[in-house]
Amino acid sequence: MKLTTRTEVDVRRTIPHAKLRRIGAWVFVDHFGPTEQVDGMTVAAHPHTGLQTVTWLLDGLIDHRDSLGTAQEVAPGSLNLMTAGSGVSHSERSLPGPEALHAVQLWIALPDAVRSMRPTFEHIETVPTATFSDHFAQVFIGQWGDATSPATVFSPLVGAEVLVGNSGSIPLNSSWEYGVLNINGSMTANDDDVPLNALWYSPVGSTELALSGSGTAIVIGGEPFLEQILMWWNFIARTHEEIEEMRMDWNLHTYPPIADRVGGWIPAPEMPNVTLTAR
Repeated sequence: MKLTTRTEVDVRRTIPHAKLRRIGAWVFVDHFGPTEQVDGMTVAAHPHTGLQTVTWLLDGLIDHRDSLGTAQEVAPGSLNLMTAGSGVSHSERSLPGPEALHAVQLWIALPDAVRSMRPTFEHIETVPTATFSDHFAQVFIGQWGDATSPATVFSPLVGAEVLVGNSGSIPLNSSWEYGVLNINGSMTANDDDVPLNALWYSPVGSTELALSGSGTAIVIGGEPFLEQILMWWNFIARTHEEIEEMRMDWNLHTYPPIADRVGGWIPAPEMPNVTLTAR
């Protein structure tokens, strides 16, 4: 069994990017699949600190196990939200099924005041929905229109899967920034073409999002996150020294064990030969 980050699954990362490091407190956007489940996805045990992981599926089924003792399957329409806080480890694997695996995993940076909190896990079986003209949204994080997700977050944010219709505008908070990730189909956002697998960005100041086309998008947004952070491997910290300590803790096996079906673990890579700085 290959113990790699995402075995046999195509992954596209749009954040962080040299020109766009975050949208609000959203600091990481991975879009994986759709991939036929020949070998599927296998992610061995690995750690996180200082962040929340958001797992949202379009197709397929994923089994999540973590050092809190959680064993939770996540399916399309349901949400897995893991708050790493001071430190948690988990493994993931896709489960056999007729559908291709298609999902996004997003990270949210925790504000300094809560980044060392006790780790927690939430599963929401069905998220609320909202309709905007021809568009239908499943709101998995935050509040949008008449829908408010029960998921616990610590910054003003929104995250939703939007089934894009022929036309129609969605109201935006003018003090927030937003992104539209085209994960399926053809669409425009405020008259700009959004190619498949591309992320369209709307800076602070916009009051509406005019979508048109036919397909599915992931829309994320939030109040600009002004804290400087240091993101390295699976950790978010504030200093180089904190990263060194987090890395050592993981490689010395100080985390509680995981009762998973994957086995093994992913060691932290070597530190770079430069001092990491927050930004």
